[in-house]
Amino acid sequence: MKKTEKQAVLFELANLYPNAKPALHYSTPYELLIAVILSAQCTDERVNIVTKTLFEKYSTPQAMITLTQKELEKYIFSCGFYRMKAEHILSASKDIIEKFDGSVPDNIEDLMSLAGVGKKTANVVYSVAFGGAAIAVDTHVFRVSNRLGLAKGKTPLEVEAGLCKSIPKEDWSKAHHWLIYHGRRVCHSQKPDCEHCTLSQICEYFKSGKNVKKKSKTK
Repeated sequence: MKKTEKQAVLFELANLYPNAKPALHYSTPYELLIAVILSAQCTDERVNIVTKTLFEKYSTPQAMITLTQKELEKYIFSCGFYRMKAEHILSASKDIIEKFDGSVPDNIEDLMSLAGVGKKTANVVYSVAFGGAAIAVDTHVFRVSNRLGLAKGKTPLEVEAGLCKSIPKEDWSKAHHWLIYHGRRVCHSQKPDCEHCTLSQICEYFKSGKNVKKKSKTK
């Protein structure tokens, strides 16, 4: 994709989703961290239901570690992978207390030292909670970036590197949310709505005819 086309994509995404923001509900960096850990392989809607109850009593690392793993598992069971997530949440909470004076670290390196926190989660927390410049590549960002041609890659890290080159640094965090919104509302995984997509004439996926081929196979 040419530089001018990438600029056109970003301009249109900004127009389409001017108020794009995180779907997860949180009031502190710690709550955001826990919500993002829970969101792995789970919808944001489900996470918000779970955390509404969980955060009523356990909204700080100090409160969280008063729970046993089995007790925490009961709260987060419906989020899936609940045993692993409970273990990670308790371990990360203890580290926040013991290594970071009870506060969620505000840099990617320290965030990634916490249990259950990979690059994507660290980028989300760093960007959303602390206003840092970062692009978190989830399944929506990965899919939409590759299809559009905005950033090509076989792994999230490759796509992240491509996006960082294609997007002005001051727009990294906003672009992350633009791409998520577009993935959820238009560029769906199984049946992208290319017919109503205002980016179709720029999109490499659409221009390649792949969407047409997929439709013909289902007939």
